[in-house]
Amino acid sequence: MRLVLLGPPGAGKGTQAARISAAWGIPHISTGEMLREAVAAGTELGRRVGEVMARGHLVPDELVGRVVVERLSRPDARSGFLLDGFPRTVAQTELLDRILADLGVRLDAVLLLEIPEEVAVERMQTRRRQSETVRDDDTVETFRERLRVYAEKTAPLIEVYEKRGLLRRIDGSGTIDEVFAKIRQALEEVTG
Repeated sequence: MRLVLLGPPGAGKGTQAARISAAWGIPHISTGEMLREAVAAGTELGRRVGEVMARGHLVPDELVGRVVVERLSRPDARSGFLLDGFPRTVAQTELLDRILADLGVRLDAVLLLEIPEEVAVERMQTRRRQSETVRDDDTVETFRERLRVYAEKTAPLIEVYEKRGLLRRIDGSGTIDEVFAKIRQALEEVTG
């Protein structure tokens, strides 16, 4: 199963990705996590990425593309994967198309977790209050900027994947279990 997971910040992508990964035995490939690791490592790439992320903006395609190619080339991704955080722009969908063509594979589905903006903000604030490790980009101002960037840059992917017949819309505003049940149903329809 080769999947892309889309949704605004706060939609629960990370939580659901871990469940999908375990249930289908495919690696959860989070570009955000990989980029945060680069920032933590303090490399030149990490410093460049950190500056962009601190402003709530998207990391340039060339940098993200290098990370994705390397990761999808690993043996554990040969039988499937779940991409979380990539693609985020129409240009990145084209980049992903080239990467997948080079690997000789194609996507099975694109899952879109949909939630109202205020639910996303509320979840971010709850995560901030409950977490022992708070991300630098988890301020209300930066979070709202991330939502704005999502609406401007990532939301257009919905139409791209809908036209290709790959998009599966999931109401992400329920409980973790309720949302996962909807995901399971959507993926069972894909696999027949």
